[in-house]
Amino acid sequence: MSQPSRPFALAIDAMGGDAAPDVVIDGLELAAERHPDARFLLVGDEARVGGALARRKRAAKACSLRHAPDYIPGDMKPTAALRVRGSSMRVAIDAVAGGEASGIVSAGNTGALMALSKIVIKTMREIDRPALAAIGPSARGDVVLLDLGANVQCDARNLVEFAVMGDAFARAVLGLTNPSIGLLNVGSEELKGDDRVRAAAETLRDSHIGANFRGFVEGHDITAGTTDVIVTDGFTGNVALKTGEGALKLMRDLLRQVFTSSVPARLGYLLARPALDRLREWMDPRRYNGAILIGLNGVVVKSHGGTDALGFAHAVDVAMDMVTHGFNERIREGLTRLSTNGPRIAAESH
Repeated sequence: MSQPSRPFALAIDAMGGDAAPDVVIDGLELAAERHPDARFLLVGDEARVGGALARRKRAAKACSLRHAPDYIPGDMKPTAALRVRGSSMRVAIDAVAGGEASGIVSAGNTGALMALSKIVIKTMREIDRPALAAIGPSARGDVVLLDLGANVQCDARNLVEFAVMGDAFARAVLGLTNPSIGLLNVGSEELKGDDRVRAAAETLRDSHIGANFRGFVEGHDITAGTTDVIVTDGFTGNVALKTGEGALKLMRDLLRQVFTSSVPARLGYLLARPALDRLREWMDPRRYNGAILIGLNGVVVKSHGGTDALGFAHAVDVAMDMVTHGFNERIREGLTRLSTNGPRIAAESH
């Protein structure tokens, strides 16, 4: 295949996910309609992908297919995945590392994607550690939460860098001009928390994003939408994410039980159905599909493995927003403006 005249917008792992490649290609069919000028490098087993792609006209027009004979199963350990050089995930990541594509979207093995991305695409020179970020619902609109598990232990420097990356993400993907930022803590008072959290807060108050830093926030502030960006370490962030997912599932189950418990309840459901349909649309997990590993030399978006075409298309939308709005350039700009505080952060963190 000849080299493209310009980089592909995204490399797509066609073989990642529970229902690959069909869900991936159906998602690209939707994404190609939303991004008519985008070009995608679709990577996977040509025998399995080629026929399905030919039946989706918009996706076929937008994609160039590259054969990859292997794929990484969902239960494969990251260390083993590193050795499968012919996998669809690895070939797609290689395309990003080689400058052929600006980013990758995969619904495959999360651990493998994170490990391969860190080793092959590599962390930005200005970043100590990449972070996993995602968008979630709140009472006031969408909220960005990071880190969600990429870094179980973090120091003050990491938290400050996460805040800068979260600020850039909210501007690029949510379109916010001045996103507010909160640092997750056990209380909102300035004296609460450990040394690293207080040191990070002090640095952020004195930084170029200090005007948008709202100080410490608590767990309930995530769903309240107190700030647009919530910053925390990966251990706490992952617990908060899983707790939120569990709470949403419980709410759906309880509503189902309530409205099927009796004949009057079923009648009440019919009356409330328009409002419930709006609620279901607002809380639809497909709207929030796409966790982002930020801080790398390329855009890396992880789609949920069990999503459908609409959910995968949303993950592509997130990646396209990051590519189109120069997400990594925004991070570098923010870190450059923060650089005068660098020595103090390092001294307090280690």
